[in-house]
Amino acid sequence: MTDLDVLDRHCVAIARDLREPGLMLDADPDAITQCLNLPAVELNQAMFIPPEYTDRTYRVDGHPIPGGSCRSGVVVMDRLSYGDPGVLLAAPGPSLSGLAVNAVGDAEQRGRYFERFAKEPTWTFFALTEHGKGSAALELQTQLHPAGPEEYLLHGDKRYIGNGASAQIGVVFCRRAPGPFGIEAVLIDTAAPGFSGRRLPTVGLAGVRTGELAFRGVRVTPEMILGADRKPSRRGVHGIRETMLRYRPLLTAMAVGVADAVVDYVRAQRRRLSTCDTARVDELAGRVHLARARVREVAAAVDAGQPDLPGTSSAKLTAVRLAEEATLLAVELLGATALLEHPWLAKTYRDVRAFEFMDGVGDIHRLLVFQGLLRRSPVLSP
Repeated sequence: MTDLDVLDRHCVAIARDLREPGLMLDADPDAITQCLNLPAVELNQAMFIPPEYTDRTYRVDGHPIPGGSCRSGVVVMDRLSYGDPGVLLAAPGPSLSGLAVNAVGDAEQRGRYFERFAKEPTWTFFALTEHGKGSAALELQTQLHPAGPEEYLLHGDKRYIGNGASAQIGVVFCRRAPGPFGIEAVLIDTAAPGFSGRRLPTVGLAGVRTGELAFRGVRVTPEMILGADRKPSRRGVHGIRETMLRYRPLLTAMAVGVADAVVDYVRAQRRRLSTCDTARVDELAGRVHLARARVREVAAAVDAGQPDLPGTSSAKLTAVRLAEEATLLAVELLGATALLEHPWLAKTYRDVRAFEFMDGVGDIHRLLVFQGLLRRSPVLSP
């Protein structure tokens, strides 16, 4: 049995412990502070911290489970999302910003960033999306203006940022000069003068505490600019690409885990289904199994340094569709009052709709898949 097999079985065993906390967060997002000692929450944080920055390696039956691997992260996100994805997204830890820091930060920046998670629970944010621009990196309007030697001021707004208004530190993508190589990623402490944030009302994934952020002259020094010693082509835009490259399989795995949970929920609640309905549930379960295998394949490719970008986008599209189809089928089979009688299903029904918008809407990923086909096919290539 491999370490990944051990990790998989462990996650299956502890995932259901997230169901009640998930419902609690749906009513009170700030209740996440009561969930920090859950094994699933501790494991989730450990997966985002590279092993060289922690002396508290997560262990399962004596097996050390180091963080930093895309494959191990996919296993954790998949199996724990069977319990509740909202708790994972609401919990403290490096999350998306940690991927960015690890991708383009220098050794001092990485150490300063990751070591703070060993000291106290720390929430983070990843600020890329802007109102009216979405996640279009090349259209960023948040500006980094020179304010003297070795000093800049950050001006702009970000929107739809997970944990943004509740975090202590995060990564902000901004523009210092025109063009793609004028984009920078800067580390911002939310206690800094000029920073403000507020939560936005959301229908699903309430625990994520999605918000909008404002930067009004936040002071930025060179050591806050990630990878300032790198050439421009290996900083801002490169950081966005590398972050999404590793995060997309994780998000895909979350959708797979939720779809799996809904299938099992239907089976548990409706023990007597018609032959036709049983076939529909079994067919959906088979597609979830295939989606799980596929996302683990793309994660292995990321770890091997040979990422399949179109394949990853295709996997994300498939997993999100499966999660939505599963909830629709559940409501159909459990009856017209299912969302009133089954609180977990009602919450999950709302939550999975958010996956469509996280990491780019479906049309963006369809375009990436199509572009991949153009590059690979001599018939379709111009």
